[in-house]
Amino acid sequence: MGARVAVAGASGYAGGELLRLLAGHPGLALAVVTAASNAAQPVADVHPHLAGLPPVADLRFQPLDAAALADCELVFLALPAGQSATIAAQLPAGVKIVDLGPDFRLADSAAWARHYPGAHQGRWVTGTPELPGARAKIQAAERVAAPGCYATAAMLALVPLAAAGTVDPGDIVIVAASGTSGAGRSPRADLLATEVMGSASAYAVAGTHRHTPEIEQAIGEACGRPASVSFTPVLAPMPRGILATCTARLAAPDISTEDLRAALAARYASEPFVALLPPGRWPATGSVCGSNGVQVQVAADPRAGRAVVVAAIDNLGKGAAGQAIQDANLMLGLPETAGLTPIGVAP
Repeated sequence: MGARVAVAGASGYAGGELLRLLAGHPGLALAVVTAASNAAQPVADVHPHLAGLPPVADLRFQPLDAAALADCELVFLALPAGQSATIAAQLPAGVKIVDLGPDFRLADSAAWARHYPGAHQGRWVTGTPELPGARAKIQAAERVAAPGCYATAAMLALVPLAAAGTVDPGDIVIVAASGTSGAGRSPRADLLATEVMGSASAYAVAGTHRHTPEIEQAIGEACGRPASVSFTPVLAPMPRGILATCTARLAAPDISTEDLRAALAARYASEPFVALLPPGRWPATGSVCGSNGVQVQVAADPRAGRAVVVAAIDNLGKGAAGQAIQDANLMLGLPETAGLTPIGVAP
């Protein structure tokens, strides 16, 4: 019998991915699942891909109530913005929490106010173990905030370069394409198959996307200087995946592709989920689909004086549920890779 865990907000896409991964986890036992709008429904009615997978398929969604979560060792919160703080405040000390929402990601209250309604709730430990110094903090934490999906891809691409002093953190441009599951499960006209198929569209441009301050925060902390990021997200006609194409001005004109690769290699040499691809091979979302894996590649563009670094993740895997389970493994003293794989599903 593994550690008892709960998933609050389990009817969404990220919640469903958590349930799928927990169904096969050797050290975690799923005890409680909640979903306000789907209370009393069997899990498999909402997530048909989980049918026949005990004990997950045997569970029913409960109403969202902190009392139902309180006897678990760890709770995953997969809730909309503004809801995690309320539930977290009602859970007793000793119950560990991994929050997949934004409530506790940002240290800067002004940055919070620019992108979210309601009061700023403070910051928890950032739940990306591959960031400098993060793994030990996660292991010691009772409360961890998993970054957003776009932020995760961008941070993993850029933080090693900024920390090594090879790029200028004040001149960063990111264009990242995401699958439609990143927009959540609530029905919207612009997410209908008729609207999305065969079409890619930008949205939340010109600094308005809420993951922008997370990216700036991580890069600035890694290099000790303020970061400035121009981020454009793109909705792509695919169900899942993120491809983040990031460019940053080279810190010096003589910095080469080999220098940039050395910075990524030094950071990720022993990381179980991050693959620095061989020279000339570039990441693809299909290669990490269904996994907690990350593919990265980098090159110097000497004519433009910029580094080009590309990262691919599954937005529901490393960008959400997979990373949350990676955090939970560390917090509970389990092997970090338990229940997870870096290997994608193909074709």
